[in-house]
Amino acid sequence: MENYRELINTYNKELNKIKFKHNIVSFLRIILIFTIIILIYCWFIKNESLIIYCTIICIVLFIPLLKIHDKLIWQKQLKNELIKINENEIMYLQKSKIPFKNGTEYIDQKHSYSFDLDLFGENSLYQHLNRCGTYIGEKKLSKILLSQYTKDEILENQQAISEMENNIIWRQKINAIANLTNDTKLNYEKLLSWKDNNKFQMSNFFVFISHFNPIALFTLIFIFLLTSNQASIYLISLLFTTNICILFFYYRKIKSQIHGFDKIHDIIQKYSYILEEIENQSFNSIKLNKLKNSLQQNQVFSSKKINDLSKLFQQLDSIDNVFGAILINGFFLYHIKIVKKINNWKHNYSSFIETWLDTIGELETINSFANMYHNNKDFIFPEINNDLIIRFDGIGHPLINNHKRVTNSIDFTNNKLVILTGSNMSGKSTFLRTLGINMVLAGIGSPICAKEANINPLRVLVSMRQNDSLNDSESYFFSEVKRLKSIIDDLEQNICFVLLDEILRGTNSDDKQIGTIGVIENLISKNAIGTIATHDLEVCETSIKYPNYLVNKCFEVEIINDHLLFDYKLKDGVCKNKSASFLMKKMNIIK
Repeated sequence: MENYRELINTYNKELNKIKFKHNIVSFLRIILIFTIIILIYCWFIKNESLIIYCTIICIVLFIPLLKIHDKLIWQKQLKNELIKINENEIMYLQKSKIPFKNGTEYIDQKHSYSFDLDLFGENSLYQHLNRCGTYIGEKKLSKILLSQYTKDEILENQQAISEMENNIIWRQKINAIANLTNDTKLNYEKLLSWKDNNKFQMSNFFVFISHFNPIALFTLIFIFLLTSNQASIYLISLLFTTNICILFFYYRKIKSQIHGFDKIHDIIQKYSYILEEIENQSFNSIKLNKLKNSLQQNQVFSSKKINDLSKLFQQLDSIDNVFGAILINGFFLYHIKIVKKINNWKHNYSSFIETWLDTIGELETINSFANMYHNNKDFIFPEINNDLIIRFDGIGHPLINNHKRVTNSIDFTNNKLVILTGSNMSGKSTFLRTLGINMVLAGIGSPICAKEANINPLRVLVSMRQNDSLNDSESYFFSEVKRLKSIIDDLEQNICFVLLDEILRGTNSDDKQIGTIGVIENLISKNAIGTIATHDLEVCETSIKYPNYLVNKCFEVEIINDHLLFDYKLKDGVCKNKSASFLMKKMNIIK
């Protein structure tokens, strides 16, 4: 947390310097504006050539000041965003607030593990991880959490995350620019749609006219200035009016190029800044270099080309200024030429847009995992094997405060399935989620919350939280049976890591016991690995029948001085103590 405070101090100092420069430039701009006004007034009175020269010099000086002013405004925005990023990290580490998007829109109750493991929603894994500023970054992060990588992809991701974690200054700069894009799903999807559609068509005749008319118009103006021929005025007016008619004829087609976009040129410009940062950065890891190389194809630098598109969209935006549009199109057919340039850009580079934006999104996801690694120095990268070994030493839930977190060790090498018992509130469900979330993270190359781990990144299948559905006319029990059927079907294809929490709660105790034992035996026949939590102690006796596959583990509770005490430590054997009846008696629910 101290490094974030140091960065805030550094950025505040840099911001103060930028503000000082900005104030000077603003003052100089005001002086030049007043000087130009005074000079113009003096020229009307005295009409001296020296005044004209001085005015031109002031205008020439004013133009670079505008650029410097814009640059300083951007630097101010960037430093303010960097300060905000570090303030958010301090707020997050102090547990006062989680100021990051929670990904509620990605909740899928039918997914094999995301809903049960709280991957999305308030206080979810996604919310704790998410440091993405663009829509494509947020979307990719959600997709990655639902993915399963190959061993090589996992190792590449581990290497990339480890490299990014060490480069906090550069990481935060990327994050700051991404946050300032104010990107939206609508603009992203419209940009992808635009690259394949909205092609501006012009006949060869109008292409010729768009070149000929401005040249002819200025030729006539030049002739008039030399000869004062009144016939030139008529022809100039005719050509000017013709150009305006051409503009109105193509107006709707021109507007269609930017229809539905909200400040798209500004968003695309920020994309170019991120791409430029990637292009200029040196990397050691394989994955980061792959991402960098994807930005340069056929000697085309993505940042420059995306920035060119931003400028073209910005120039096209000026068509909404009616007076200005009539003036510049009357003389130059300006917006016709801009649309033609956009068409040329689209023809040459539109096929790269999705790759370039995917690269931004991919880098943002790596930054999110790197940031988690930076905030949790005790997290580790697990060893990856192909031998169906799954072993955790000191595993904990990554979202629980490290001061409150209780860790445990578990090994699935000799006994593939664990039957887990424990009284209410003893920690069974939390432990299942601990196993599930860490398996998911390990399977995508992320650091995990453990002291040491060696795993095979199997697909994770979970049945912990089922809901009845009025819309689908499904009971809780039928919903759970469908999930169990899905798990068994998946196990027919591949060996998976399975987590079941008190299954078949929607039926009577005899049915539940018979059904639970039947499910366990089916899991054994499919070579499944994982943990089944239950309150039914009779189910634990199944381990006698399958001693080489099943093992009993438990969480115990102690009653000391009329208080329940939980240590949340995993123990061998079957749970012996009960807490439900004790708690109900203490609350005067039963006698």
